Amino acid sequence: MKNLVVTLMTFLTVMTYAQDQKSNPVPQINVSGEGKIKVIPDMATISIGVENTGKDAATVKKLNDETIDKVLKYIKKNNIPQSDFQTTQVSLYKTYDYEKKKNNYVASQTITVTLKDLKKYDEFMMDITDTGITNIGGIEFKSSKLEQYEAEARKKAMLVAKQKAADYTSALNLKVGKVLLITDNSSTYYPHPVMYKGARAEAMDAGAPRETLAIGEIEITANVNVSFGLE
Repeated sequence: MKNLVVTLMTFLTVMTYAQDQKSNPVPQINVSGEGKIKVIPDMATISIGVENTGKDAATVKKLNDETIDKVLKYIKKNNIPQSDFQTTQVSLYKTYDYEKKKNNYVASQTITVTLKDLKKYDEFMMDITDTGITNIGGIEFKSSKLEQYEAEARKKAMLVAKQKAADYTSALNLKVGKVLLITDNSSTYYPHPVMYKGARAEAMDAGAPRETLAIGEIEITANVNVSFGLE
């Protein structure tokens, strides 16, 4: 019985507090902030593909395997650590040619290679086609200091939110109080090159006779919603 009385008193206390909060809401302002950091990347991931088509599945697979063997030997020859290259896709499937009314088999494989030193780009790409690859699927620029730049972007987003709250409240002669709630709305980081006129690859050797890679910049973004109390 005693436990029941304590439980009822606790319940009534919580209900009373909730009603007080509802009837006397804390004055607040909700704002968003975005922080952007633009940096010159110092790494690149290159996608290399091999594809063969033929009448026999075993034959096209063998052709692919032979090319992949050459590609892997070429990668190792360029002193790229094993942790920096990986097979990301393998397929073998049958297709039907309606014009010639016959079946074909397609074998394909993709390998991604991460160059942690962009000075090696020209040298690596120079003879890669001699291995028998059929396509270079694309290049993705990255930064080795991603965590550091993400932290900077988050701090910048908070400062933007704070300033925005101050701008709104100053017009009403109010002051921004303590933070009530912070919600991080940042999405997963997918670097996209942002090319700019006259971009130079600073990571490249200044004495190189040519430049074949427009590195540009990548943009790291953080988004936040912040609720501030008002004074």
